[in-house]
Amino acid sequence: MFGLGGQEILLLLVLGVLLFGRKLPDIGRSLGKTMVEFKKGMKGIEDEVNESSAPRAAIEPEPVKAPTRVTPASAPKFDDVPAPSSAPPKV
Repeated sequence: MFGLGGQEILLLLVLGVLLFGRKLPDIGRSLGKTMVEFKKGMKGIEDEVNESSAPRAAIEPEPVKAPTRVTPASAPKFDDVPAPSSAPPKV
């Protein structure tokens, strides 16, 4: 394993226990959860790549309809003459 002998591995384990002590199980647990999440993410990416390379069924768009003209029942009537006002304009 990485060119390490039995004595080197034992020394690393002793150093790990001395440095981390009671937190060693928590560190191992969080490292395990991190690896599981990483593997899930990689699996999701692989699934997306494989799915995108698979042929998909063509989606037929709805046929385009010609616009319909809406005409009001009666045309509005506009007066060209303004309504008479009873008050004089203010200056």
